Amino acid sequence: MGGVRTALYNYLFARKHGGTFLVRIEDTDQARFVPGAEDYIREALTWCGMEPDEGPWNGGPNGPYRQSDRKHLYREYAEELVKNDKAYYAFDTSAELDAMRERLKAAGVAAPAYNAVTREHMKNSLTLSATETQERLARGDEHVVRLKVPRNAEVRFEDVVRGWVTVHSSNIDDKVLYKSDGMPTYHLANIVDDHLMRITHVIRGEEWLPSAPLHVLLYEAFGWERPAFAHLPLILKPDGNGKLSKRDGDRLGFPVFPLDWQDPASGERSSGYRERGYYPEAFVNMLALLGWNPGTDQEIMSMDELIALFDLERVHKGGAKFDPEKTKWFNQQYLRMRPDAELGKQLHTDLEGMGITTTVEKATAAVVVLKERATFPDDMLEGAWLFTTGSPLEGNEEALAELKKRWKPEAADALGTFISKINELPSLRPPALEEAFNAMLKEHGMKIGQVMPLYRLFVAGRMQGPGMFDVSALLGKEEVVLRLRAGLERCMAWG
Repeated sequence: MGGVRTALYNYLFARKHGGTFLVRIEDTDQARFVPGAEDYIREALTWCGMEPDEGPWNGGPNGPYRQSDRKHLYREYAEELVKNDKAYYAFDTSAELDAMRERLKAAGVAAPAYNAVTREHMKNSLTLSATETQERLARGDEHVVRLKVPRNAEVRFEDVVRGWVTVHSSNIDDKVLYKSDGMPTYHLANIVDDHLMRITHVIRGEEWLPSAPLHVLLYEAFGWERPAFAHLPLILKPDGNGKLSKRDGDRLGFPVFPLDWQDPASGERSSGYRERGYYPEAFVNMLALLGWNPGTDQEIMSMDELIALFDLERVHKGGAKFDPEKTKWFNQQYLRMRPDAELGKQLHTDLEGMGITTTVEKATAAVVVLKERATFPDDMLEGAWLFTTGSPLEGNEEALAELKKRWKPEAADALGTFISKINELPSLRPPALEEAFNAMLKEHGMKIGQVMPLYRLFVAGRMQGPGMFDVSALLGKEEVVLRLRAGLERCMAWG
């Protein structure tokens, strides 16, 4: 979800300013490559309505858009840095690196690192002679290229969200830029591609903030103008205690992924918003407000409205607590805004899948009543009893138990009168039915709480649900009278 929100903010910002929304697949770390992940990203963005202007699926003037297809570009940039004394070759073996870390730990260094101090005692082109360095390279000795971080320097940059950030270079280690397997690291490839693709704004998650000073140094080392940085706040657990994770969603019963996702390694599936019945518009609306404030009280916003209102200056610095109940509320609002005809067709199809035959017209009429209490389209299937015949009390132990608690013999005459009044009506329309019900109460001197629960149980078989006058109009006179008589006969048999 955090990755999709980052994509969304990039998309909104690009659209707001007439820019280009570009998707680049950063797959230089082959050890972390996940089969199917790229297809998942593409499908998720499409579902959310965020089609890229450029990317691996639709091309563009800055391709190729997979870094694994661009790896021939990166070596020359790494060599350029070495040539200009901004980077160096390092030939240290894994054993030598481990030994260095152990020495530093023994000396009381809390966070051992390959940096401006330790590099002077390692095997690299800064400590080896030029001749030996060239011999090693010619021989094909395994090596990496590391950034030569300046000693005793301050790295400063202004973040659009967080303001000025200052980090001393002693806290930045000499990161590997080019690996021994012939692939660049994320840091080098990212900066080179951003420059070549003319990226103006880097909008990314807070977890990348510690890497930003390193990236600033890389831009300075190349002599390139750097883009503006905007680091987005974390999405937190509902209780605000820590970053939201897939495990939290699985444990607490809400999705974290926009689409159903199966981990190829473990085979575990993660439920997605699409599969749970969320509308993409509701998901996007919720996600946009998870860390950003439009500056108004408006909560329901279309994509066009989000684009018009979006401003990085209004992105929060602090983490944003995820509220699964609020997310359901968003979906409920979008469901209610759906055309009744659309929901009616869906309900009709779903009912047929349950073996219940009805017409699209009746399903559409039922939607008007059912959607006010629904959060997801599937919730309206709880109204399946509106499309069946016969008493809903048959085999309904919960309703029968409730009925026994509420039944009073004096209600029999009142319900008999109500049945007569229904039969006198030319058709069942909610206002006329309500008038008949109130007239019956007045005639028998009874209160609504003495009769309405019985009416609801007889006809609907449940205590909760849409208004009974609307329900009765949907069922029709014949079916309502049948259910009322069946319920009345059952109760009168109890005495």
